[in-house]
Amino acid sequence: MKTAQPKGIYFLSMIEMWERFSYYGMRALLTLYMVKFLMFNTEKAGHIYGLYTGLVYLTPLIGGYIADRYLGSRKCIFIGAVIMALGHFVMAVSSLPFFYTALGLLIIGNGFFKPNISTIVGKLYEENDHRRDSGFTIFYMGINLGALLSPLICGTLGEKIGFHYGFASAGVGMVIGLLIYMWGQKKFLSHIGLEPVHCKNAKECDPEKVDLDKSLTKKDKQKIAAIFILMFFTIFFWASFEQAGSSLTLFADRSTNRFIPFVNWEFPTSYFQSINPLLIILLAPLFSSLWIKLSEINKDPSTPVKFILGLVFVSIGFFMMAFASSISEIIGKVSFIWLICVYFFHTVGELCLSPVGLSVVTKLSPVKFASLLMGVWFLSSFFANFAGGIFAGNYDTMNHQVFFLIPALITGGSAIILMLLTKPLKKMMCGIE
Repeated sequence: MKTAQPKGIYFLSMIEMWERFSYYGMRALLTLYMVKFLMFNTEKAGHIYGLYTGLVYLTPLIGGYIADRYLGSRKCIFIGAVIMALGHFVMAVSSLPFFYTALGLLIIGNGFFKPNISTIVGKLYEENDHRRDSGFTIFYMGINLGALLSPLICGTLGEKIGFHYGFASAGVGMVIGLLIYMWGQKKFLSHIGLEPVHCKNAKECDPEKVDLDKSLTKKDKQKIAAIFILMFFTIFFWASFEQAGSSLTLFADRSTNRFIPFVNWEFPTSYFQSINPLLIILLAPLFSSLWIKLSEINKDPSTPVKFILGLVFVSIGFFMMAFASSISEIIGKVSFIWLICVYFFHTVGELCLSPVGLSVVTKLSPVKFASLLMGVWFLSSFFANFAGGIFAGNYDTMNHQVFFLIPALITGGSAIILMLLTKPLKKMMCGIE
């Protein structure tokens, strides 16, 4: 039984790290830029921010389709990286038309890039390779390393020197990722993702040899149905988890004691946003090795069970938030340790669900629809961002204990329902678990 990961996983993780560096670096400055530089009111800035973050999870559906049918994943990754790098540099120009153009380029570029790099990660492994979930956890660690570093670098440049320096640094990060990709793709990826998967033979891709008429088998349809069921439950997870950037941030700002006595310093509210990626980096290697060790003794939890664990952990975090909010009503501000604990449980839940979700899409997808279905998977984040944003808008008008109990009960209830569906889901997965 193989235990060492393919070298390609580390190569792709490095590229994804730089792409996420550019994305999160730009995103960290986006609202501040609109309010302080472009002088948008907060309502307009919020609408643009929500539309942008939603659309970057919608366009992967189109990018995945183009890769599967016309260009292949490797070409789409290159195109997406170039367009995104251009978008970041266009954002560095202080003009309103350039601002909207940059957002459009970033949305389009992300659509080409995001589903296809995840699909290629899946293609590094054979159908029943036990290393797959572990490999996606390593890939996920690369995502969060970029998310951890980018606010520190792009955010500092943007706020201390000038917004456009921050946006330009995000562009530099994307260019670095592109150069690494161009340098190592042949060495580490061989022929993987070079041609559209509708070809019978990727090395001999002739339009007349393309198998377009073959219908999906019954097993294929069952596997696709399983993807959609898991995607449905993922929406509840992310709609709750993404409160980190809204309601949890408001709680950190208004109801949390951020003062450190022995250094006589109150740290900024935004620092809480670094806890999740930092914990991912620390915990991801442990989870990666855990899945492999459990599989070696035939104790590796099935994908539905891992999803259940993810929902349970995020539910525990919100029950803690409800308790912390009740304390804050009595004493005013609670210790920042409460939020650190909440983020710990949420991060553990994320590691149980998110990288495993990426992995299961590559397991279950029929080969000719692999990138398209990866794009469909990202639709869960598209719906979750909008739902989570609408819910967060009630933070100031709702009792805070009730507010935090709602996602706790929704995710906990979802875990129970998914538990009841575990056996049917395993049958739909047709023995891949």
